[in-house]
Amino acid sequence: MAGLMTNASATNKAVLDRYMRLPQPDDKVMATYVWIDGTGEYVRAKTRTIDFIPKSPSELPIWNYDGSSTYQAEGSNSDVYLYPVAIYRDPFCLGNNRLVLCDTYKYNKRPTESNHRNSCLEAMKLAAEYEPWFGIEQEYTLLDNDLHPFGWPKNGFPGPQGPYYCGVGANKVFGRDIVEAHYRAALYAGVNISGTNAEVMPAQWEFQVGPCEGITMGDDLWMARYILHRVAEDFGVNVSLDPKPMKGEWNGAGAHCNFSTKAMREENGIAEIEKAIEKLSRCHVKHIKAYDPHEGKDNERRLTGRCETSSIHDFSAGVANRGCSIRVPRGVAEERKGYLEDRRPASNSDPYQVTEVVVRTTCLDQ
Repeated sequence: MAGLMTNASATNKAVLDRYMRLPQPDDKVMATYVWIDGTGEYVRAKTRTIDFIPKSPSELPIWNYDGSSTYQAEGSNSDVYLYPVAIYRDPFCLGNNRLVLCDTYKYNKRPTESNHRNSCLEAMKLAAEYEPWFGIEQEYTLLDNDLHPFGWPKNGFPGPQGPYYCGVGANKVFGRDIVEAHYRAALYAGVNISGTNAEVMPAQWEFQVGPCEGITMGDDLWMARYILHRVAEDFGVNVSLDPKPMKGEWNGAGAHCNFSTKAMREENGIAEIEKAIEKLSRCHVKHIKAYDPHEGKDNERRLTGRCETSSIHDFSAGVANRGCSIRVPRGVAEERKGYLEDRRPASNSDPYQVTEVVVRTTCLDQ
């Protein structure tokens, strides 16, 4: 985060509203193309005008951008292609305008290094008969313009963790306006957002997306992240997906992945859940490498065995145990069917990588 400019010269949104209320021609639609940049954890976007309302991604034109400015190409051969893959309503420009999630491809039409959707889609097609469902709990931290946690004392720390989780009150939660604006904007866009809550560390929040089947999990979560960054931008606040934004006895941030197959959701599905956990136990290192953009280096700071985490070095599973790698919810154990929760993915993990490796391990035995 070091070196990023602050928002000291924020503009007046009331002035902007004057222009946003200008009527838009009926035959013109603004399509904002959104993509993952070379970091594998941040998004970029740019907008073009089209003369129709798109009904499917295939109707939209392939576009390109300067990949040398997004860590994805050399300046001497900088064009990277944008292939539309999912369409959402635009909660910022409203009307018929659209947000367009895109895959990125190099000059030779091969996926960029940060394009993990391509291989994820292949895995989901192979595993379609298992009807894999996912839900991801996206934790994040709000930061002020000085990149200090939003609402924290500038020369100290808030009181110890305890009163903040799902808290209510001005001395317990910071930034609720941003959270509720994001929730409404995501619903408007068509993202399958299913809830939100304040987290254990003050200024840390969570939203949940799902249940989503197959590739839709990654699509919806990435678009929800884009919308979150844009909403926070309007409030002059920054969003951090760092897995451990504050050192010490402060909870880190994860992207817990809830997963089930059709067999797990049926009567006595607990046997299938237990089989999946056994398979996951044999591939712990492979999963850790897939669960943050730096093959476990980010998660090393978070998965310490403290602050409601398991150790990054050991695999564990248990019922209702938030200190395990895999948690089986109490209700699932009692009903003997349902889903499992993989608590290892970091907040900055790529949901395409997470869902792909889960499916390849548990369904495809790869």
